[in-house]
Amino acid sequence: MGGETTNGDGSGLWLRITAERLSLVRYVFLVQIEDGIPTADQRSALEYADAVLIGWPDADAPDVVALDERQSHDAEGHVRVMEEYIDKFRDCERGADIDGMTDILIRISERVAEIRKLFQPDFPLPTFAEIRRVVQDEWDEDMGKIDPHASGTASEMEHETLAEDIEHEQRDAEAGA
Repeated sequence: MGGETTNGDGSGLWLRITAERLSLVRYVFLVQIEDGIPTADQRSALEYADAVLIGWPDADAPDVVALDERQSHDAEGHVRVMEEYIDKFRDCERGADIDGMTDILIRISERVAEIRKLFQPDFPLPTFAEIRRVVQDEWDEDMGKIDPHASGTASEMEHETLAEDIEHEQRDAEAGA
C-alpha cells in the first residue's frame, strides 16, 4: 500500500502542508527567543518540533500509507485543531507572550505528530514528555556548571565594590599616618 497516499480526497497534501505550517511556526518561535537564553521549556518545545519534522517523508515515500475514510476524517480534525492553535500562536506573538507561544508550539507539534502517525504508522516519534525529560536533564547539568559565586547580582557587586573601596581607603589612611 506504500506510495499510495490519497483516496482521491487530497489527504496526501496534508502531509506536506502540516510540515510546512509547523516549520514556519517553529521559525517564528526561534526568532522570538534567539535574543536570550532559552528556558528548558522553550528548548523542549523547539526540540519537540524538530523531532516531529526530522526525516519528514514525501507523500509518495514507500512507508507512507493511504488513509481510509476514518483516518482521513481524523487527519482533517487534527488539521482543523492545528489551524486554531496557529491563530492562538499569532495572538501570543502579537502580545509578545513567549510562554504562550511555547505552550502553543507544543500543541501544534502534537497535532502534526498525530497526522504523521496516520501517514507513517511505523515511524517512531518521541513524545513531548520524553523530549522534556532529556532537555531538563541537560538544562540541570548546564546550570550546575555555573558558579553562583562567580558573578552576583548588581547590588551584590555594588556592595563588594563599596567594601573594597572602604578597605583601600583604610589601608591608604594607615599608610599615610
